Amino acid sequence: MIDNDIQNKDSKLHIDPRTVLWKRVMDMNDRSLRNIITGLGGKTGGFLRETGFNITAASEVMAILCLAEDFEDLKTRLGNIYIGDTFDGKPVFARDLHAEGAMAVLLKDAIKPNLAQTLEGNPAIIHGGPFANIAQGTNSVLATKMALSLADYTVTEAGFGADLGAEKFFNIKCRSAKISPQAVVIVATVRALKYHGGVSLKNLEEENIKALEEGVQNLDKHLDTIEHFGIPAVVAINHFSTDTEAEINWLLDYCKQKGVRVAVSDGWAKGSEGTEELAQEVVAAVESCKQNFKPIYEVSESIEDKILKVSKAVYGAQQIELSKRAKSQLKRFTQLGFDQLPVCIAKTQKSLSDDDTLIGRPKDFSIHIREFEVASGAGFIIPIAGNMLRMPGLPSNPAANGIDIDQNGEISGLS
Repeated sequence: MIDNDIQNKDSKLHIDPRTVLWKRVMDMNDRSLRNIITGLGGKTGGFLRETGFNITAASEVMAILCLAEDFEDLKTRLGNIYIGDTFDGKPVFARDLHAEGAMAVLLKDAIKPNLAQTLEGNPAIIHGGPFANIAQGTNSVLATKMALSLADYTVTEAGFGADLGAEKFFNIKCRSAKISPQAVVIVATVRALKYHGGVSLKNLEEENIKALEEGVQNLDKHLDTIEHFGIPAVVAINHFSTDTEAEINWLLDYCKQKGVRVAVSDGWAKGSEGTEELAQEVVAAVESCKQNFKPIYEVSESIEDKILKVSKAVYGAQQIELSKRAKSQLKRFTQLGFDQLPVCIAKTQKSLSDDDTLIGRPKDFSIHIREFEVASGAGFIIPIAGNMLRMPGLPSNPAANGIDIDQNGEISGLS
């Protein structure tokens, strides 16, 4: 619809194809699709222009689906998607293309939460898929509110730690939905903390208390971040079979000495029996909660101030640096009034910084904003930090290299 309107110079909108920001999305790790040229093939192919792909989890439509409260809100948000500008510099939204109704129809069933069940027959609502490193990283508002209406306790996931999942869960989802959690569970593993203590991936199964002592600083920062929000935290030690008793006990003692609620979570091996102690700690934390969460920033602040506050309070950075391109985009988005939106920073999940080689709890670093994307329909600005990409590529040795099928149709390499 957008391309057809662009190639019609006599249309009422007169969209300038050079300004169209809307990207296509696809669930495929394909580096060559990140930046592409469309419009080849003469007049019927549209105007020649630069564009690109994002992965589906980074789609603004995915974000909208997860933040919409009902069909009317869904249509409004879809209509608010910023497409680009006219030749005389006026913004064009999806509602100007009369696209929101058809888009909402396509999402008529997708907006409904999915009820599943665990292996033990307990209900679980699964709805939405935005990744926290490139989007808001949590399930839908509808699913959460539905669960809240059906159960005494609702547990919801916000992925990739306090620097990504929790920050966006509080500042974007909870702010938009007007809800406030009463406890936060920080999931920690001995393996991850040893990695942040300098152990290579191939040696994580070896006992190493010294590395654990170094790497626990990363956990400390996540706990500090949750403290900024004013909500009680519980540390869940996700138990792996390779964890030694000495490592588990050291981490338990460390958390208890800090006065932090902690329990070993052994749900993978023992099911609900392995998470009873954790559940008791979470209930106790909920009962101790005396206030609603405190946001890191107010939406009325400038975009730069919002990024700076998140970078300092959540990542531990000293300052932020914007590229020339980012500054130019920021000026335009501010002119359009998008500066009054929350920020959804796209950043690596491998480090508190925007450099995935800085493990542990890095200090004296800056957050570098390369460029911005806008999700005005979803209701946030997306600063892209460092080398973070919203369309991933395959690793040097993809899993497909180990998948095969024999003459009898037996498949190997999927597990």
